[in-house]
Amino acid sequence: MNLRELYAKRRSQFWGEVLPYLGYVIQSGVAVVFLFVLIAFSAWYTSLVQNIPPEFPTRWIMLAVLFPLTVNSSVRTYLQHADTVFLLPQESRMNQYFSKGWVGGSIYKIAGMILVVLTLWPLYIRSDLFHKPLMATILVLIGLKLLSSYGSWKELSMTSRGSAAAYRALRWAVIGLTIASWLWYPSLRSLIFIILIGAAYFASLTIPAKHSVAWERLIQVEKRQAGRVMMVLSWFVNVPQREQRVYARKWLSRSGRGIPWRKDTAYRYLLVKSLVRSDIFGILIRVGVLGALLVWWTRDSFASSAVYLVSLMIAGLQLSSLRKLHHESFWLHVYPLPEGTRRVNEVKLVFQVQLLWAVLMWLPLLASLTITPGLVLGTGVCGVMVVILFRFAAMRRGRKEDEDDDL
Repeated sequence: MNLRELYAKRRSQFWGEVLPYLGYVIQSGVAVVFLFVLIAFSAWYTSLVQNIPPEFPTRWIMLAVLFPLTVNSSVRTYLQHADTVFLLPQESRMNQYFSKGWVGGSIYKIAGMILVVLTLWPLYIRSDLFHKPLMATILVLIGLKLLSSYGSWKELSMTSRGSAAAYRALRWAVIGLTIASWLWYPSLRSLIFIILIGAAYFASLTIPAKHSVAWERLIQVEKRQAGRVMMVLSWFVNVPQREQRVYARKWLSRSGRGIPWRKDTAYRYLLVKSLVRSDIFGILIRVGVLGALLVWWTRDSFASSAVYLVSLMIAGLQLSSLRKLHHESFWLHVYPLPEGTRRVNEVKLVFQVQLLWAVLMWLPLLASLTITPGLVLGTGVCGVMVVILFRFAAMRRGRKEDEDDDL
């Protein structure tokens, strides 16, 4: 069995299922929105580079941007449940199968990281008097990215979940410290530190016990990654849903208890529980925190309004995925839900959550209320209008789907 050909075949098969939907994504207007955001960002960024404020925290911004790009690592394996039977005899040769995915995944992530570095570089060299050379920075980041990718792969094969979690925290600490060292300290001292701590981390990866191939864990990770691709596509077009990861989040276990115990609100209760235990909620938290920080940082300029509205639209797109969570659930056809309550509860919950996010991300602007009251209040009004437009679009889409079902 040629394992490299098998990997290439499965990759082509998966993306062959995804590519037909991209045409619908482009037709939805996302390309126009992306072009508008790109033009707006380019104008704002050019103005920022030409007029850099004093005490500008360039190094902290570089660290905040480069750290997640360097530390985040994933490998698409395209494994399936049947592989635990049919590929098990090939376990000793599975490195041939995985190497293609690991190399390919690392290359395109490194390419994206280099593109971000080149984008940030004009700002960095104009605001930091003791900046590092460009090529040396790129080489250091590539080395750290490869180290992080290798560590992430080894974490997946560890027999103990506790050890994997501990090594994940260690990897984040190592990458964060090494990037900070490169940005803040002289090149030679920083390189010595990076080499020593990198070598120690690399050697420590040989300590935990590991599976030759962690079949079940790799299959779960693959299903989760495929589900995320389909979840993004579901913002624009109806797609087959893949299995989503469920998070316990015990601190949110009381969510939904205030909902009346009636048939017309039963689906709302299910949606609330599903939201707080899904990937969607985690993405919403990250979008909200990052959006609020950027809004606060740019609160005295029109850039804050652009950041605020873009973050709010991203949150709305994420929330629209709630419609797909139980779209094909068998039990919803068995349980006697009143007709029309599913659509009403979906729209109402998405509207309320997005409105809450609109308020939370707008709060940092209050610091500039006395300086630029028009900008602060106008941004808030625009945010409410965006939420109302999302609600209107959801209701219109729901009516269209109902008409299509009746035909």
